[in-house]
Amino acid sequence: IPQVSRMQADLLVNAFANDMARVASLQYTNSVGQARMRWLGIDDGHHSLSHDPDLNTGSQEKLVKINRWFAGEIAALAKKLADTPEPGGNGSLLDHTTILWTNELGKGNSHTHENIPFLMVGGGLGFRTGRSLQLEKMPHNRLWLSIAQAFGHGVNTFGNPSLCTAGPLSLA
Repeated sequence: IPQVSRMQADLLVNAFANDMARVASLQYTNSVGQARMRWLGIDDGHHSLSHDPDLNTGSQEKLVKINRWFAGEIAALAKKLADTPEPGGNGSLLDHTTILWTNELGKGNSHTHENIPFLMVGGGLGFRTGRSLQLEKMPHNRLWLSIAQAFGHGVNTFGNPSLCTAGPLSLA
Protein backbone atom coordinates (compact mmCIF):
# COMPACT_ATOMS: atom_id res chain seq x y z
CA ILE A 1 0.00 0.00 0.00
CA PRO A 2 2.77 2.56 0.73
CA GLN A 3 4.34 2.09 -2.72
CA VAL A 4 0.96 2.24 -4.49
CA SER A 5 0.02 5.32 -2.44
CA ARG A 6 3.08 7.26 -3.57
CA MET A 7 2.68 6.14 -7.18
CA GLN A 8 -0.99 7.18 -7.18
CA ALA A 9 -0.03 10.58 -5.73
CA ASP A 10 2.61 10.99 -8.45
CA LEU A 11 0.04 10.15 -11.14
CA LEU A 12 -2.45 12.59 -9.64
CA VAL A 13 0.07 15.45 -9.48
CA ASN A 14 1.31 14.74 -13.02
CA ALA A 15 -2.26 14.65 -14.36
CA PHE A 16 -2.94 18.04 -12.77
CA ALA A 17 0.40 19.50 -13.94
CA ASN A 18 -0.29 18.38 -17.51
CA ASP A 19 -3.90 19.60 -17.38
CA MET A 20 -5.17 16.07 -18.01
CA ALA A 21 -7.46 16.13 -14.96
CA ARG A 22 -9.13 18.72 -12.75
CA VAL A 23 -10.64 16.35 -10.17
CA ALA A 24 -9.19 13.17 -8.68
CA SER A 25 -9.85 10.83 -5.81
CA LEU A 26 -7.68 8.45 -3.82
CA GLN A 27 -9.16 5.58 -1.84
CA TYR A 28 -6.71 3.30 -0.11
CA THR A 29 -8.95 0.36 0.77
CA ASN A 30 -12.65 -0.37 0.80
CA SER A 31 -14.56 0.56 3.92
CA VAL A 32 -14.94 -2.95 5.26
CA GLY A 33 -11.62 -4.24 4.02
CA GLN A 34 -9.33 -5.99 6.41
CA ALA A 35 -6.16 -4.25 5.29
CA ARG A 36 -3.28 -5.17 7.51
CA MET A 37 -0.79 -2.36 7.92
CA ARG A 38 2.20 -4.68 8.37
CA TRP A 39 4.68 -1.97 7.35
CA LEU A 40 3.53 -0.20 10.54
CA GLY A 41 3.92 -3.37 12.62
CA ILE A 42 0.14 -3.91 12.77
CA ASP A 43 -1.09 -7.40 11.88
CA ASP A 44 -4.74 -6.83 12.90
CA GLY A 45 -7.29 -5.97 10.23
CA HIS A 46 -7.99 -2.24 10.12
CA HIS A 47 -11.76 -2.74 10.01
CA SER A 48 -11.74 -5.02 13.05
CA LEU A 49 -9.62 -2.52 14.98
CA SER A 50 -12.11 0.24 14.18
CA HIS A 51 -14.88 -1.78 15.86
CA ASP A 52 -13.03 -2.41 19.11
CA PRO A 53 -14.32 -0.58 22.21
CA ASP A 54 -12.85 2.83 23.02
CA LEU A 55 -11.41 1.40 26.24
CA ASN A 56 -9.23 -1.06 24.31
CA THR A 57 -6.08 1.06 24.48
CA GLY A 58 -4.07 -1.37 22.34
CA SER A 59 -6.52 -1.02 19.47
CA GLN A 60 -6.76 2.74 19.93
CA GLU A 61 -2.95 3.05 19.76
CA LYS A 62 -2.90 1.04 16.53
CA LEU A 63 -5.66 3.18 15.02
CA VAL A 64 -3.73 6.33 15.91
CA LYS A 65 -0.65 4.87 14.24
CA ILE A 66 -2.68 4.03 11.12
CA ASN A 67 -4.26 7.49 10.98
CA ARG A 68 -0.83 9.13 11.41
CA TRP A 69 0.36 7.15 8.40
CA PHE A 70 -2.63 8.32 6.33
CA ALA A 71 -2.01 11.91 7.50
CA GLY A 72 1.60 11.56 6.34
CA GLU A 73 0.40 10.44 2.92
CA ILE A 74 -1.88 13.49 2.68
CA ALA A 75 1.03 15.71 3.75
CA ALA A 76 3.26 14.11 1.09
CA LEU A 77 0.60 14.74 -1.56
CA ALA A 78 0.22 18.35 -0.43
CA LYS A 79 4.00 18.83 -0.59
CA LYS A 80 4.15 17.41 -4.11
CA LEU A 81 1.40 19.81 -5.16
CA ALA A 82 3.14 22.72 -3.40
CA ASP A 83 6.44 21.88 -5.12
CA THR A 84 4.85 21.73 -8.58
CA PRO A 85 4.31 25.02 -10.40
CA GLU A 86 0.83 25.76 -11.67
CA PRO A 87 0.83 25.66 -15.49
CA GLY A 88 1.07 29.26 -16.60
CA GLY A 89 3.33 30.25 -13.70
CA ASN A 90 0.71 31.49 -11.22
CA GLY A 91 1.81 29.87 -7.96
CA SER A 92 1.82 26.16 -7.21
CA LEU A 93 -0.67 23.42 -7.91
CA LEU A 94 -1.55 23.44 -4.20
CA ASP A 95 -2.49 27.12 -4.47
CA HIS A 96 -5.16 26.06 -6.98
CA THR A 97 -6.20 22.73 -5.47
CA THR A 98 -8.32 21.67 -2.52
CA ILE A 99 -7.51 18.35 -0.89
CA LEU A 100 -10.33 16.97 1.19
CA TRP A 101 -9.53 14.04 3.49
CA THR A 102 -12.35 12.38 5.35
CA ASN A 103 -13.77 9.18 6.71
CA GLU A 104 -17.26 7.85 6.17
CA LEU A 105 -17.99 7.63 9.91
CA GLY A 106 -17.35 9.66 13.04
CA LYS A 107 -16.55 6.48 14.98
CA GLY A 108 -16.24 3.01 13.51
CA ASN A 109 -17.35 1.08 16.57
CA SER A 110 -20.71 2.88 16.77
CA HIS A 111 -21.15 3.74 13.06
CA THR A 112 -22.04 7.29 14.05
CA HIS A 113 -22.53 9.96 11.42
CA GLU A 114 -21.78 12.68 13.97
CA ASN A 115 -18.45 14.48 14.19
CA ILE A 116 -17.06 12.99 11.00
CA PRO A 117 -13.55 14.42 10.61
CA PHE A 118 -12.86 16.49 7.50
CA LEU A 119 -9.49 18.01 6.63
CA MET A 120 -9.17 20.54 3.84
CA VAL A 121 -5.76 21.61 2.51
CA GLY A 122 -4.90 24.03 -0.28
CA GLY A 123 -6.27 27.20 -1.76
CA GLY A 124 -8.25 25.96 -4.73
CA LEU A 125 -11.79 26.89 -3.74
CA GLY A 126 -11.12 30.09 -1.84
CA PHE A 127 -11.88 28.72 1.62
CA ARG A 128 -9.97 30.26 4.51
CA THR A 129 -7.42 27.74 5.74
CA GLY A 130 -5.03 27.45 8.67
CA ARG A 131 -7.73 26.90 11.27
CA SER A 132 -9.64 24.16 13.02
CA LEU A 133 -13.42 24.21 13.26
CA GLN A 134 -15.48 22.15 15.67
CA LEU A 135 -18.98 22.07 14.20
CA GLU A 136 -20.97 20.04 16.72
CA LYS A 137 -24.02 18.23 15.33
CA MET A 138 -23.58 20.01 11.98
CA PRO A 139 -24.86 17.95 9.02
CA HIS A 140 -21.95 17.36 6.67
CA ASN A 141 -24.36 17.94 3.78
CA ARG A 142 -23.71 21.64 4.38
CA LEU A 143 -19.99 21.16 3.71
CA TRP A 144 -20.73 19.32 0.47
CA LEU A 145 -23.15 22.11 -0.47
CA SER A 146 -20.41 24.69 0.20
CA ILE A 147 -17.99 22.77 -2.01
CA ALA A 148 -20.55 22.39 -4.81
CA GLN A 149 -21.25 26.14 -4.71
CA ALA A 150 -17.51 26.93 -4.66
CA PHE A 151 -17.27 24.96 -7.91
CA GLY A 152 -19.97 27.22 -9.32
CA HIS A 153 -22.95 24.91 -9.08
CA GLY A 154 -26.17 26.79 -8.29
CA VAL A 155 -27.61 24.08 -6.05
CA ASN A 156 -29.34 24.99 -2.78
CA THR A 157 -29.23 21.54 -1.20
CA PHE A 158 -26.97 18.51 -1.22
CA GLY A 159 -28.44 15.12 -0.42
CA ASN A 160 -31.34 15.25 2.00
CA PRO A 161 -32.80 18.78 1.66
CA SER A 162 -33.86 18.83 5.33
CA LEU A 163 -30.18 18.74 6.28
CA CYS A 164 -29.39 21.90 4.28
CA THR A 165 -32.05 24.27 5.57
CA ALA A 166 -29.39 26.57 7.03
CA GLY A 167 -27.59 26.74 3.67
CA PRO A 168 -23.87 26.30 2.99
CA LEU A 169 -21.21 26.73 5.65
CA SER A 170 -19.40 30.06 5.75
CA LEU A 171 -15.87 28.92 4.95
CA ALA A 172 -14.44 32.10 3.46
